[in-house]
Amino acid sequence: MKKTFAFLEEKGISYEFIDYKKQAPSADLLRNFLSKTSLETLVNRQGTTYKKLEDAQKDAVLQESTALPILMAQPSMIKRPLIEYADGSVTLGFVPEQIAAKLK
Repeated sequence: MKKTFAFLEEKGISYEFIDYKKQAPSADLLRNFLSKTSLETLVNRQGTTYKKLEDAQKDAVLQESTALPILMAQPSMIKRPLIEYADGSVTLGFVPEQIAAKLK
């Protein structure tokens, strides 16, 4: 996240940061993101939170109907940064070239 903040500030881009660890995302917000990206892309399967899940929970997080409650309870599993742009599109992860292209 620090790299993303520095990148946006360097470009002079104002942003609103929502800390999902302090303010859990709502089901509606997650559905909004899922209308723009896949569940497979949204879930950070490389993180320790995901890796600590039991196999049944790992399976459940791969289906939207069962994933939302898990992601709301364990927002650390949402890939970061998740950036939503003025046009409504989103990017996930810190890829400077991808972010810069969306800001043009």
